[in-house]
Amino acid sequence: MEKVNPVFSTLYEKVKNINLTAQGNLLHLKVTLPAEVSFSLLSWLAAQSYYPQFYWQHRDEHEEVAACGQLRCFNHIQDAHQFLAVHQSDPCIDDVRIWGLNAWDTIIPGRIDEKNGDDAYLFLPWIEIRRHQQQLSVHLNMLNEGDKQSTLDFLQTLNQALDIEPLAVSVVSVNHSLTQAQWVDYLTLALDEIRQNHFEKVVPARATCLTLDNPLKAIQFMKASRDVNHHCYHYMLAFSPSDAFMGSTPERLYKRDELMLYTEALAGTAASSDNEQQATEFADWLMNDKKNQHENLVVVDDICQRLQGGVEGIDVSAADVIRLRKVQHLRRYIHGKLIDSDDIDCLKRLQPTAAVCGLPRSIARAFIRQHEPFERRWYAGSAGYLGLPHTEFAVSLRCGELHDDTLTLYAGAGVVAGSDPLQEWTEIENKAAGLRTLLEKEN
Repeated sequence: MEKVNPVFSTLYEKVKNINLTAQGNLLHLKVTLPAEVSFSLLSWLAAQSYYPQFYWQHRDEHEEVAACGQLRCFNHIQDAHQFLAVHQSDPCIDDVRIWGLNAWDTIIPGRIDEKNGDDAYLFLPWIEIRRHQQQLSVHLNMLNEGDKQSTLDFLQTLNQALDIEPLAVSVVSVNHSLTQAQWVDYLTLALDEIRQNHFEKVVPARATCLTLDNPLKAIQFMKASRDVNHHCYHYMLAFSPSDAFMGSTPERLYKRDELMLYTEALAGTAASSDNEQQATEFADWLMNDKKNQHENLVVVDDICQRLQGGVEGIDVSAADVIRLRKVQHLRRYIHGKLIDSDDIDCLKRLQPTAAVCGLPRSIARAFIRQHEPFERRWYAGSAGYLGLPHTEFAVSLRCGELHDDTLTLYAGAGVVAGSDPLQEWTEIENKAAGLRTLLEKEN
């Protein structure tokens, strides 16, 4: 008898007994696990030898996903969208999700693509474990041209969850892409452009490369962030055991449920504090600060304008403050009913948002590409999943890129008329601290 992890035994039997030629081109199998079965999805993912690996936890914590293995890879969202459309008549297609990342300037009409690399890394996983509320389910994808035996072999080699060791690395050196003086020069130039009415807002960013004394495991870092950075989407795409992009972002790019679209304006920042009274004072200041309110409303207006022609109506909520571990943000929810459930169109309209790029978008983007001394790539793009009935992407902020013993952290700040470069330096320091302090407290 084959050795199969009991968690996957039912799935194994389903695959054994299935007749692939009688199915559609894409087959999706789902097994709901008994209520008493419970284990850490991150710990399960840590035990697997298949890559890429994707981890996702919704900021509301009602959903968590661990996926690994790759049946198809898509380097443009158009290709992933087309794949789903081709298979829309296949059984269980509504349960199929394609996971991954979109680069920050994925599909801007008429752009001249100067960067090397692809617009996206989106993949159809071989297997996913999903937790919705407290219920676990296992999802397996198969393609007709694939070998059934290879899927059976795959299921036999999936491991049980492993304990994740705590972080045990130290920072040896820190290298910012911009020194504080260079940052001030960069923002002074941006403010000059704003005064000349070349653009209304721009969002400069800084990359910080941390050299570590030992290689860092992405899942260890992801768990450490998830455990302390609450009210965030937690996401990780591990390309290999030593290369990954991950983050803990508070911001939704958009969620689509059939024709309903949900997005938001997250812009305007103040410090946070462990002291409740002080945190409340910072939040009150943020709600009443004209510069930050203006920055948020600029993003709201831009989103509403960009959605014109794509939605039948738009509703905007009153502002509230979302409190994170190191910073607090102004947020307004925006939703409407789409005319067509087209995720390519949604992404084209919404990414990059004014909160990570600027206004007008094309001019701000050109300014960033001319003056920023690093390639953003996945930073300020989006992470999440694409599906036929449902799609959700979070903005790739509060993020890091891992290569062996180097971790590069990214942080940006919205610059409008009246911004102070030194205050914005403090803001990006606070934003980066959400991840950087995970390492420093181990020293």
